[in-house]
Amino acid sequence: MNESSTANALPLAHRTGNFVGSVIDSSTTLLAGRTHDIVKFAMGAPGEDLIPVEQLDEISGRYSKGRFDYGETAGEPALIEQIVALTEAHGFPTADDRIVVTGGAMQGLDIACKLFVNPGDLVVVEGPTYTNANATALSYGARLLEAPTDEHGLVVDALPDLVRFAGATPKLIYCIPNFQNPSGTTMPAHRRERLLELAERWNAVIVDDDPYGVLRFEGERQPTFHELSPNNPRIVSTRTFSKILAPGLRVGWLDVSPEITPLIVAAKQAMDTCTSVPMQHLVSDFMRAGYLDEHLGRVIPMYRERRDRMRAALADTFGNDAVATDPSGGFFLWLALKNQLSQVDTEALVPDAIDAGVAYIPGPAFSTRGDFRNALRLCFATNEPARIDEGVRRLSDVLYRAAGERGAA
Repeated sequence: MNESSTANALPLAHRTGNFVGSVIDSSTTLLAGRTHDIVKFAMGAPGEDLIPVEQLDEISGRYSKGRFDYGETAGEPALIEQIVALTEAHGFPTADDRIVVTGGAMQGLDIACKLFVNPGDLVVVEGPTYTNANATALSYGARLLEAPTDEHGLVVDALPDLVRFAGATPKLIYCIPNFQNPSGTTMPAHRRERLLELAERWNAVIVDDDPYGVLRFEGERQPTFHELSPNNPRIVSTRTFSKILAPGLRVGWLDVSPEITPLIVAAKQAMDTCTSVPMQHLVSDFMRAGYLDEHLGRVIPMYRERRDRMRAALADTFGNDAVATDPSGGFFLWLALKNQLSQVDTEALVPDAIDAGVAYIPGPAFSTRGDFRNALRLCFATNEPARIDEGVRRLSDVLYRAAGERGAA
């Protein structure tokens, strides 16, 4: 019996039929098998040159009593104290009884779906949006309702008609309000206020995913959902150190009303008992030493430089044949193909692009319906400016070649 038929014979849970995996995470495995030079615009991660390895190594070499023991499920008190200080410093204060430390933001998303989504429940997501969030909701049996976005993020006023057409009110609304993944857009305050009103009307929960909020290059900070509606139990906010420090740490946190933290702790205890205690102490000690402020002061101007370099390279190379978004922070540009490139299928082109030495995530990966075939996500955070130029050149070669072959067919 081969491996596939063995799996089919197993008494698998019904929910496994909803497991769709992650195009983004799979790209890491795909690229690992290639030996030629590839400019990596795919994964949303800081460049290796922007991770403070020496300081992290220095701190990780210290011995701290209890560091290798089990920890409190809600998180190490020393780290929670630093998280509260971080939010205070960046203008969106919280409190220690609102924080549950998680294994990255993804565990926060999983817990939120575990708490609020039953099979068949309607979950509103942005289109395009973070593919792993869609996969998480689907794994709990959700029905996804994709809502449109524009240059200001989620088009909140479109939701009532979409919900009416769907024939059911949503249990959960998932959004990325700041420097959205993949588009880089930011939702203005009036749309956030309107979304809170709709959540109240529908008895829905807003899952506010904000990995990039402190990575602002320019512009005015928008108020958080918690600022607009203090102590509202309908707001579940997930955060992470993956983007602001290093992704391999797998340390994040949930910020919620204290009345639901016991449920979150119980859900987490059924997963992993506690987030990695050594990693929590590493992040906590890094912050206590003042290194995080120093780190952010160094990398934010560099991210802005990389964004500017990528936008300039795209404009010079593609002209009116491709239009890029202009984020005020975060990691990503969304590139929409126009004119002679408009019929290029970015998903079908991924293998050719990798062969040509450039990696991106295609538009359909960010849609529940496989839309956005003439668009793609580019991460500007990972590469130095000269490397960005080379990656855009390789991308141009692939796209125009594909357009030419299509035109000749």
